[in-house]
Amino acid sequence: MKILFADALPEAFIDTLRKCGDDCVVSPGLDGDDLPDAIEDADVLVVRSTEVTAETINRAKNLGLVVRSGAGTNTIDCQSAADAGVYVCNVPGTNSVAVAELTLGLLLAIDRHIADAANDLRNGVWNKKAYSRADGLLGKTMGIVGVGEIGLAVAERARCFGMSVLAVRKAERDPDTEARIRSIGIRLVDHLDDLLGEVDIVSIHVPGGPGTVGLVDEEFLAKMRPGTILLNTSRGEVVDERALLAAIDEKGIRAGLDVFCCEPDQGSGKFASELASNPHVVGTHHVGASTQQAQDATSTGTIEVIEAYRNGDLLNCVNVVHTRLGTSTITIRHYDRVGVLAAVFEMLRTAEINVQTMQNKVFEGETAAVAVIDVSGEVPASLADQLGSLNHVIRVSVTQHDR
Repeated sequence: MKILFADALPEAFIDTLRKCGDDCVVSPGLDGDDLPDAIEDADVLVVRSTEVTAETINRAKNLGLVVRSGAGTNTIDCQSAADAGVYVCNVPGTNSVAVAELTLGLLLAIDRHIADAANDLRNGVWNKKAYSRADGLLGKTMGIVGVGEIGLAVAERARCFGMSVLAVRKAERDPDTEARIRSIGIRLVDHLDDLLGEVDIVSIHVPGGPGTVGLVDEEFLAKMRPGTILLNTSRGEVVDERALLAAIDEKGIRAGLDVFCCEPDQGSGKFASELASNPHVVGTHHVGASTQQAQDATSTGTIEVIEAYRNGDLLNCVNVVHTRLGTSTITIRHYDRVGVLAAVFEMLRTAEINVQTMQNKVFEGETAAVAVIDVSGEVPASLADQLGSLNHVIRVSVTQHDR
């Protein structure tokens, strides 16, 4: 396969693909505007922060897979990829601990004035009296907004510091997350307003995208208690920066931020931000996931996604339907012979019945198999009888769904 890396991965991981015979093109300098001209005949595209637009998808000749070497896929036009039959997969969870560690680091830096104290020492200033004034974290209450892998990792570490942790109850959460919430000891409240009015610290861990832009706005901040600490290691656009500056002045809010609006596109450069330069803000350079441990884990996960795709499997695909589709299900038990399913599909095509999802499993011994085919449209009894009369078909059953 030809694999285009639009962002850098360690050479050792790329070499594992080269040893499989893959043509690996490493171009970390590409940005979203360059990518349409560079995609050409690549089979796989690997990105971290580089934007993947509809134009890139449409200009690709052979593209079948886009891998986000990380969790968030908001920089990828996933719908355009889906429309073109291109899988988009990510590597979630591998940087959760790194981001959680930085989140607690920002909190400690705010409470113990670490950044200002270190700066004074470098400038030859000794001010023990000023820097001895710290609240301490034991007994404080932290509210987690976004109880995914990162939010849970933060909660685990907050509990180790002797803090109580709150999160908002949701009607639907997967059983594994519910089990971790209980094991960590997170207390659930019914509404975000209840959380904001009770906690000493608010930590934001939501995905990027239209649904979370400006989540922390004037109304959100107004519900926080005076002196509350706000931590954001998710996305810069989640916070209304003007509203936060006002809350810092009016309510004594303090903030620990790893992300900002209008961050530079490149890894280094000038950055002018009124929020970042505010004395009540401790900031870092969007480095939450940037530990060697996290980078190695993410790179390993990226290779695993590519190898799975090579073998006809998918890992962490975000733009395929994960539920069964169709208004009817046709179940066909048949002998494992060449052409059986081709004859079935030809008969469905003639009847103008569209196949939406299907799977075919072979029984032990490789004599018989069963195909489960979800289709749109009503399947008349006469068609079921015709399918049942095909060579090497053992039995056909049809189930209609109320959808």
